[in-house]
Amino acid sequence: MFQGKTVWDGTIHIFNLEGHPTATRAYAWSSPIEGSTERRFYAVLHLGGIMSPRDAVRAAMAAERRK
Repeated sequence: MFQGKTVWDGTIHIFNLEGHPTATRAYAWSSPIEGSTERRFYAVLHLGGIMSPRDAVRAAMAAERRK
């Protein structure tokens, strides 16, 4: 939600990780690319300020806006 509106709605897959030096979990999802039939895939580690699937989506969206 941003300013009272839903900006993304979808399914997030949560993976437990083994052998990663710092992360124990990862979040992954895909979204359609506007104006295309293709999808963009995302994967975000549960690290630092990323403590939930919501945090992962917010961080990915913020990174996209910075591009």
